[in-house]
Formats: sequence, structure tokens, C-alpha cells
Amino acid sequence: MELTSRQEQIIEIVKHNGPITGEQIAEQLSLTRATLRPDLAILTMAGYLDARPRVGYFYTGKSGSQLLADKVKHITVNDYQSRPVVVQQSVSVYDAICTMFLEDVGTLFVVDANNTLVGVLSRKDLLRASLGKQALESIPVSIIMTRMPNITVCKKEDLIIEVANKLIDKQIDGLPIIEEVDRGSGFEVIGRITKTNITALLVDLANDEVI
Repeated sequence: MELTSRQEQIIEIVKHNGPITGEQIAEQLSLTRATLRPDLAILTMAGYLDARPRVGYFYTGKSGSQLLADKVKHITVNDYQSRPVVVQQSVSVYDAICTMFLEDVGTLFVVDANNTLVGVLSRKDLLRASLGKQALESIPVSIIMTRMPNITVCKKEDLIIEVANKLIDKQIDGLPIIEEVDRGSGFEVIGRITKTNITALLVDLANDEVI
């Protein structure tokens, strides 16, 4: 976040005189406590200052980049997930290609008759299958998909920075967000997290829209 000149003055005062009360800060700036209240609230919520009852404000010692890092480390998958696009394992490769284009996604999640996750289809999987002379309408996706347990997954409570590291390490476009069903007999796909979701987070951070 970009600080105003008065907020920067407040930080400097607290840094050199803390702990210090709001009244004492206002006195040094020749302002009223009421005038400073919004600035003090912003600086406290942003993490630059901390406040203790009957003690006053003190400087946390964190830079803007450290505060940003702290903020990112508390954001979960649930905050930026999107709707999963799911296909049955019996559908043809041709139908899967059509679904991917119509839904404008880079990854399809494959489920069985019980809607349990059994595989993942990427653009590369579908492109590889279409390079030969096979009849794509007759080949089920179960033949070309990546199968469990070789699928990287995540849960909605996972930290988004950990998921971003998985996307980079595995060089993949997205992960299924799963939820365990039927006492460990499988996983249901309840969402997806992709590079696009991570980009949306980056834009929100730049616009200071992440709380």
C-alpha cells in the first residue's frame, strides 16, 4: 500500500518514541486525536504499527515487502478458487477436446460413476492423443489421462503460496481442490486453482484489494 506523507510521519514518530499514545503523536503533529484516528487505524490494520491498551502504539519493525509477504502467507485456496470442469472417464477424447475449448480451461478433471476423482487431462494429453491417426471419437479419456495416485491435489484450506509452489515444481496449469468422501474411499472435486487464479491474486495485491 502507498502511504501518505502524514502516515509516514506517524511511523517515524512511533519508530523513535514508541510506545507512544495517540494523544502524544497528535501533539507532535499539532493535530487532534480525532484527525489522526483514521491514519492510526490504517497503519495498525496494515501491520506497520501495533497497539496495546494503556501502553500505546509501537513500531512493528516490518518493511512493506515483509508485510506483503505476511499477507500472502495467510491467503488460502478457498479465497481464490474457481469452478472445476469435470468429465466422466467414459467420454471420448474428441468430446473432452470440445469440452476444453467450450469451457476455455487448460485442465479437465476425470471422475467415475460415483463422481470420485480418477484422473486429470491436460492440453498436452489431448494434443498428444490427437497427433496420431486414431479415431478420437472411439478412444475414452481413461486411456490417456493421468491417473490417481499420480495426481497433485490440494484442499480449500491449503495456503495459496504452497499451491503456487506446486504449480511451479510440477510445471502444470492447475490443481483439483478435493474433499475426502466415504471414509477415505476417494476424493470429490469441489473446485480448481490455476495459474489464472494466482494471477488474479497478484492483481489484487497490486491494487491493495486483499484484506
